[in-house]
Amino acid sequence: MTAYGKYAWIVSDPEMLGGKLAIRGTRLSVSLILECFASGMTLADIDESFANGFPHEALPEVLAVAAELADSFRTAA
Repeated sequence: MTAYGKYAWIVSDPEMLGGKLAIRGTRLSVSLILECFASGMTLADIDESFANGFPHEALPEVLAVAAELADSFRTAA
């Protein structure tokens, strides 16, 4: 398991979730958590859905990674 950049909570492991960015200590991908929020789920909903498996301390890093990756994409005008 390898930390992603400067982040403590975000990791990548080719043996877990196909190497997708994940939350350290869980089997939850960053994209899954973002999809949950995008669909209108609250932290309480996520806790209920994943048996309190999402560490709330990871949320700032999940959002920071999303912003970093969104900023890295360029589209043709």
